[in-house]
Amino acid sequence: MIVKHYTDIPAKPVAMTGTLDVTVREVITPRTGAPNFSMRIFEVASGGHTSLHEHGYEHEILILEGRGEVTEGQRIHELQPGSTVYIKPGTPHQFRNPHDTMLRFVCLIPNPEVSRL
Repeated sequence: MIVKHYTDIPAKPVAMTGTLDVTVREVITPRTGAPNFSMRIFEVASGGHTSLHEHGYEHEILILEGRGEVTEGQRIHELQPGSTVYIKPGTPHQFRNPHDTMLRFVCLIPNPEVSRL
């Protein structure tokens, strides 16, 4: 068992082209021994956003704090603490923070070994 606070993991800037003022903390990954899923904590600063992108795997999201929005193609969904988001594989999506406070969320994804099954 591994128990630690998420802030013990350094936040790294998200380097994906088209992303602005977003950091990620990879808190649970295959490097920590997780065979199936990875857990990441994203922080989107005021005015920040991820790129509009898609993946061949699902995402499960839980909004921890702040408000923001997630696009699903052309559709915009408002987010607040406690909101959950399921993103199907191949769905174009983007997280945006048009508000004055930090948007922080948990993102779960299958590890690459699992997504190849």
